[in-house]
Amino acid sequence: MLNVIGAGFGRTGTTSLKVALEHLGFGPCFHMYELLAKPELMGDWTRLAGGETVPWDQVFAGYSSTVDWPGTSFWRELVDSHPEAKVILTDRDADRWYESTYNTIYSLANSEPPAQGDEADAVVARFRPVLHKLIWDGEFDGRFADRDHAIEVFHRHNAEVQRYVPADRLLVFRVSQGWRPLCDFLGVDVPDAEFPHVNDTASMPELMRRIRSEGEVPSPL
Repeated sequence: MLNVIGAGFGRTGTTSLKVALEHLGFGPCFHMYELLAKPELMGDWTRLAGGETVPWDQVFAGYSSTVDWPGTSFWRELVDSHPEAKVILTDRDADRWYESTYNTIYSLANSEPPAQGDEADAVVARFRPVLHKLIWDGEFDGRFADRDHAIEVFHRHNAEVQRYVPADRLLVFRVSQGWRPLCDFLGVDVPDAEFPHVNDTASMPELMRRIRSEGEVPSPL
């Protein structure tokens, strides 16, 4: 059962938030990277992307929280079906968000797949159609390369989350704020550790390699 729902787009600090939530006891936390680490989870998301209904307790079996896409594509459904869950909207400067997204997951999703790859490449190949359906076509109408359009969608999404989710259930959060607002919102003590900052643009390729190799998102905490 989900206790925390992340409603922010990818590349807004969601990997750092995943690590932070798990450190605070709200894990395991589902993130896009879980599909790289555990490709057996892909089936439910493929069905959801195709318009089928899959029980959320099946989709998130074993997880206490979710952040990032593909979960964010269903944020309204998750908010409605988990009325006791807290909602966190990760945010960042829109121009920096666009540059980061374009140079990482968008470029990866639209790059030419290797003609003959290993098992990890096969996982990524299965991953791409789901992401295109839910994110690049679903969220951005196939127009993510249009910077102005993508940023407009980003702002519209954040505004809609803030209109839809009751204020007492919602935290608008930038990971640069550190532990205090997050811990106050979740009602837990601030840990004696630096807030994690994971998965910047430069480090993403190495992080993905480690996830595919180790089967989990490595934590700096």
